[in-house]
Amino acid sequence: WYQRRVREAVVSTQSTGSSGINAEYGEYIQKNLKLYEMIHGYKLTPNAAANFSRKVLAKALRSNPYQVNLLLGGVEDCGTPSLYFMDYLASMTKEKFAAHGYGSFFILSTMDRYYKDDMTRDEALDLLKLCIKEVQSRFIVNLNSFSVKFIGKEGITVLENIPGSGTVHKDVPPRSNPPPNSSPVLKEPVSLTCL
Repeated sequence: WYQRRVREAVVSTQSTGSSGINAEYGEYIQKNLKLYEMIHGYKLTPNAAANFSRKVLAKALRSNPYQVNLLLGGVEDCGTPSLYFMDYLASMTKEKFAAHGYGSFFILSTMDRYYKDDMTRDEALDLLKLCIKEVQSRFIVNLNSFSVKFIGKEGITVLENIPGSGTVHKDVPPRSNPPPNSSPVLKEPVSLTCL
């Protein structure tokens, strides 16, 4: 999985697929959104960034497709959260909650049952923990921890990792929480997103 801050403090993307293709696609989107900002003097909203990202996927589909599934989340200018789901065939939908990858087969029903439009940040974290518990109990992959980021009006906040029940080899050191201003590119095998 590959995550990149597309528009600092307002939009974040997360994608799965080949790491090389993810890096190429993520950097292309990031650089073109920055170019747009430099030319026109303002940043694109999450809706506009999602439509641009989808257009790039659709155009590449007919020549040299990106094998990328994508979640793009952010806060619109009016302060409302937005979350867009895109797949490698360039279909795009606006969602209230989303997940992709194999883990999504297990957690989408959990999110569907417990998600509420007026959830607080703590309730969202509780739902995320419930989803992680579901993945840990039903999925073959067993991880030590899950990184969590909160996208809000004030920007992207790195929260404390949620511990998993996974085990690692004795020679692998335990992973600590990243510093708040760590690199915008993070690589993790499983991802969960909830706005």
